[in-house]
Amino acid sequence: MLTTLTVARTEARRIFVSPLAWAVLAVVQAILGIVFLQLLLEYAQNPRGQDQYTGIADYVGSGLYGFATIVLLLIMPILTMRLFAEERKTGSLTLLLSSPVSLIQIVMGKFLGLSVFFFATIILLAAMPLVLMAGTDLDVGRIAAGLFGLTLLMMALGAAGLFVSTLTKEPTIAAVGSFGLLLVFWMMQIMGTQHGVLGDIFGYLALVSHFENLRHGVFSSADVIYYLLFTGLFLWLAVLRLDSERS
Repeated sequence: MLTTLTVARTEARRIFVSPLAWAVLAVVQAILGIVFLQLLLEYAQNPRGQDQYTGIADYVGSGLYGFATIVLLLIMPILTMRLFAEERKTGSLTLLLSSPVSLIQIVMGKFLGLSVFFFATIILLAAMPLVLMAGTDLDVGRIAAGLFGLTLLMMALGAAGLFVSTLTKEPTIAAVGSFGLLLVFWMMQIMGTQHGVLGDIFGYLALVSHFENLRHGVFSSADVIYYLLFTGLFLWLAVLRLDSERS
C-alpha cells in the first residue's frame, strides 16, 4: 500500500508541476462558469416556466453537470495520454518495470495520482451551485448525487485513457486513441434507443446513460456497479498489457 501511495504521490506531483493540468483546470472552470451563469440567468428570468425541472438544484445543478460530461470527454484523453506513453518514449518505463514494484501497484498508483486531478475538478464544480445556498433553498442532496456521478464517470474515463496509454509510446496517439474509445462508449447511448436485445445491450454499455439518474438525484446501485466494473476492467487490462511487456 505504501508503495502504491508513493507512486501516486509522484504521479500527482508530475501532473500538477506541468502547466498542462493548470491550463486544463482553468479552461474547464471558464467554460463551465459561463454555462453556470447562463443557466442561472435563464432560471431567474422564468423560475416557474421550467416544466421538466422541480427546482433550481435540478435546473442549474443537473444542467451544469450534464454539460460537464461533454467537457470531460474532451479533456480526459489529454490528461491520460502521458501516463505510460511518455515514460515508454523516454525509456523510464523500462526502469519502472524492472523495479521490484508489482504491476498492480504501478497501475493503481498512476490511477490514484490521476484521481487527485479528479477531486480538484470536483471541488471546482461543487463550488458553483453551492454558492446558491446563500439565497435559495438548495437541494444539496441532488447536487451531491450529481457530483458523485461525475466522480464515477471521471474514474471510468480515466481508467480507459490509462489503458490506451499503455499501448503506445506516442502521447498524441494515446490521446487520439483514448478519445476514439470513449466516443464509442458515448455513442452507444444513441444505438441504445433501438428496439430489441441489441438496443438494451448498447443502452447498458453506454457511459452517459448511467450518469443520467445520478444527475437528477436518483441513486441506483446498478449505475454505481457499472462504473466500478468499467473502471476495474480497464485497470486490469492495463496490468495485463504491462505484464506482457515485462515478460
